[in-house]
Amino acid sequence: MNVTVVFVAGFWLQGSSWDETVAPLRDAGYTVLTPTLSGLHSVEEDRSDVSLATHVAEVRELVESIDPAEQVVLVGHSGGGSIIHAVVDALPGRIARAIYVDSWPTADGIAINAELPADGDSVPLPDWDAFGEVDLRDLDDELRERFRQITVPQPVRVARDEQRLSDPARHDVPITLIATTFTRDDLDGYIASGHPMFAEFPPATSVTVIELPTGHWPQFTKPHDLSEALLSALPR
Repeated sequence: MNVTVVFVAGFWLQGSSWDETVAPLRDAGYTVLTPTLSGLHSVEEDRSDVSLATHVAEVRELVESIDPAEQVVLVGHSGGGSIIHAVVDALPGRIARAIYVDSWPTADGIAINAELPADGDSVPLPDWDAFGEVDLRDLDDELRERFRQITVPQPVRVARDEQRLSDPARHDVPITLIATTFTRDDLDGYIASGHPMFAEFPPATSVTVIELPTGHWPQFTKPHDLSEALLSALPR
């Protein structure tokens, strides 16, 4: 059976941000789709009507356009993890696996990041000192400059809208976390804390953690290691 892998980038990034990581997957025979979602095509784009639901609907429509005979795997980085989880909730019988890159399934009622400072309908990429040291690990000056040159302001409603989930069948879709700024032990502690942000884990039937120590953007800092981690998680 053929496998189509749909990649959803994190905040400020277009689909092309995955290019270096997805090349080995295509070489291995996987069909790879890397959409750029609404509000992220250009700096000048109108973002006033772009919501979290907008992005979820776009990815859902993309999945629904794929041949039903093919397996579909979703990959979401950072805020993209919230988007793919909502699509898993909408189409649980269609998704073979959901892979979260330095992210995890966002629970119902939780916003991706409501604290990010906005400028009108947009959230610009903050200064580097707004991020933690672990987030910036391995992101050297050259990579930081490249990153900032390709980023696009994030639609503010995608950051601030609350996640909406309704189908408990989502818990039966296998989950893989590629953990770059946290460990399995860290995750276990987060879950044990009972924080509502991690409410999706206790009912999940299959959770695999692959540790890949680097910063928050492994598609830039360790793209080939990320490719290997993804290949190990994908259906053969």
